[in-house]
Amino acid sequence: MGILDGKVAIVTGAGRGIGRGEAMLLAAEGAKVVVNDLGADVTGAGGDKSPAQKSVDDIIANGGEAIINADDISSWQGAKNVIDEAISTWGKLDIVVNNAGILRDKMSFNIDESDWDDVIRVHLKGHFAMARHAAAYWRERSKAGEEVKAAIVNTSSESGIYGNPGQANYSAAKAGIASLTWVMARELQRYGVRVNAIAPRARTRMTENLFGSFSDPGEGKFDAYDPLNVAPMVAFLASDLASDISGQIFVVYGGEITVMQGFTPAGELKKDARWTPSELAEHKAELFANHPSVLPGMPGF
Repeated sequence: MGILDGKVAIVTGAGRGIGRGEAMLLAAEGAKVVVNDLGADVTGAGGDKSPAQKSVDDIIANGGEAIINADDISSWQGAKNVIDEAISTWGKLDIVVNNAGILRDKMSFNIDESDWDDVIRVHLKGHFAMARHAAAYWRERSKAGEEVKAAIVNTSSESGIYGNPGQANYSAAKAGIASLTWVMARELQRYGVRVNAIAPRARTRMTENLFGSFSDPGEGKFDAYDPLNVAPMVAFLASDLASDISGQIFVVYGGEITVMQGFTPAGELKKDARWTPSELAEHKAELFANHPSVLPGMPGF
């Protein structure tokens, strides 16, 4: 018996890396899985269905149930097609894991319009399009009197939480995904839907320039950057065991799970009148006195 027995799940970008690990574990825990992947390279170019087909074949070989889907989740209709295929195949949908993404890293003064648009489209619009069509389905079921116990797990990033030079497009998209998670958690709570997000730190095609030097530590030693480390948190959040958790962002790295608090006040100024610019300059040290991350001359960093 698995914690996801009887559930139907969709995992986007499930042909490789983190997404493949998520799909494999969800299936091992009893879920029927739609493996969605365009098969594009890390920049979004090309298309090869063989990685997604291998994920499906491996799930079936291990006794699970899975189907392949190659729709483009960054298009409105493509996302709807994925949702519809899950429902038409297995009669329902319980879990959406939004994982698919691309990279087009450039400094803000060199980035092209297409690099901005494509990364925002695949990450932010792709997450929302999938969540929107799933939410409409679950809301309809709830309003018809059915008990809904559904979950969305989004994929943000520490780049979106903290910001990362050279990733204006990616960081903005991932920060947007964090905010989207909070909004949809509030909107969908009444319909029995939980929405959370992870910010994974792992060795994948998208992070090989950052973590590629962290090779396998050797036999018998724990590989903290193995993308398979991410899947257990996703399976937990997707299950009814996490029925009281929604609207949260978790950094997942190796054996470490960190729940983030989001934007919280770190300092304030008050008076019973409008401030002047000169007065604000005089009191800036007071405003930032308790701010834990202020460097001289660079508030907020």
